[in-house]
Amino acid sequence: MESIINLPGPAQNLKDSSFTFSKNNVTGTSLKALKYGVWLYFILLVFEGALRKWLLPGLATPILIIRDPLAIWLIYKSWRMQMITPNFYLTSMVVIGIVGFFTAIFLGHKNLAVAIFGTRIFLIYFPLIFIIGKVFTAEDVTDLGIFLLWLSVPMTILVAFQFYSPQSAWVNRGVGGDMEGGGFSGALGYFRPPGTFSFTTGMVQFYSLVACFIMYFIFKPKLVNKFLLAAAILALILSIPLSISRTLLFQVALTVLFSSIILSKKPAYLFKMLLALIALAMLFLVINKISFFNTALSAFTERFQNATESEGGLKEVFLDRFLGGMVGALFGNDTIPFFGFGSGMGTNVGSRLLTGGKEFLISEGEWGRLIGELGPLFGLLAIAVRLSFCMQMAWACYKKVLVNDFLPWLLFSFGFIIFLQGQWAQPTTLGFATFVAGLILALFKPRQSDPV
Repeated sequence: MESIINLPGPAQNLKDSSFTFSKNNVTGTSLKALKYGVWLYFILLVFEGALRKWLLPGLATPILIIRDPLAIWLIYKSWRMQMITPNFYLTSMVVIGIVGFFTAIFLGHKNLAVAIFGTRIFLIYFPLIFIIGKVFTAEDVTDLGIFLLWLSVPMTILVAFQFYSPQSAWVNRGVGGDMEGGGFSGALGYFRPPGTFSFTTGMVQFYSLVACFIMYFIFKPKLVNKFLLAAAILALILSIPLSISRTLLFQVALTVLFSSIILSKKPAYLFKMLLALIALAMLFLVINKISFFNTALSAFTERFQNATESEGGLKEVFLDRFLGGMVGALFGNDTIPFFGFGSGMGTNVGSRLLTGGKEFLISEGEWGRLIGELGPLFGLLAIAVRLSFCMQMAWACYKKVLVNDFLPWLLFSFGFIIFLQGQWAQPTTLGFATFVAGLILALFKPRQSDPV
């Protein structure tokens, strides 16, 4: 067995380590085809919304699941090559998915299409995590990070056009060519722009991932062009007020917090980080004098204050958004059947197929959705598997910091929330959760060279 993550604790007691892949005789051509498939998956993740809004609006509905056939192909090819060894996490989620499918058909909503849509999360996307981890190398992940830095600059230009343009403008056209616009309500008459994504959620997750790589390249500047890094930093700074998103600000702050833990263990990098912070402060002072930035900052500040007043303080927001879904599902609703209402019913697609409308039939929160769809037993089992996966990955990423490899830990600063509590019913969020978890696994394979 080729161990990707050498985890201490309960995982070592398993017959098959939960983060291992089998040895195989995969040819270079076959592996390259799979690697191109993973890259295509990421490209479709970023530009799926552009296809649905601008290029092929008439096919907006089928394009929603455009990555599914590619994911199935990746699974099939990997299975044929005997690349993946079954492990505790993978087996558990597949079993839960199969049980959820049949209980949905025979005991729940009894809609085959809805059950398939819900079950694909367990049978397609969770296995894809391990395929990405097997196919990609640490060098591939670094290349992807550099590509993201390049992509962040035109993405920010697009977001700026969307922010300052009316919703009737072509650049703000909604899914399916909706002339009412694709922006979400923001503040001061401005809307939250979605970038190339169908909704603003994808744009926020995109920049959250960019922030992880920016912080990594600040620690390891020899790996990237300095002008590119500076441009990406400027793009990220501008994206926060332009997004009018508290979530993006919170996620970037969380990545900075994770970076401080790196500094506590590796104080030799403190001087380098201080220089970066001074440069960022000076850059902020300069762009703060520009009305272009000030207008966006005012809208962001206004929405931040309004949302905080309406939702309460940090404690209330945390309890409601992070724990409220699960607590409410377990103790606030005594009508959930033992096997739940059926897999897929808590998704927007499931809602449209079952009722013709777009509403949350079960719960807006991820944990509440899982419990409502699968029932208290299997819903909690699915949550436990994801929680256990995150806990073991957290320890493994932390150990990488101790050997001067920071990228897994920084990616985990974004990945753990979207993996543990992200709304996987939403295809873009599911796509980012799958992809980031796969990237982290890929980073635990031996590098061709040590991190600079």
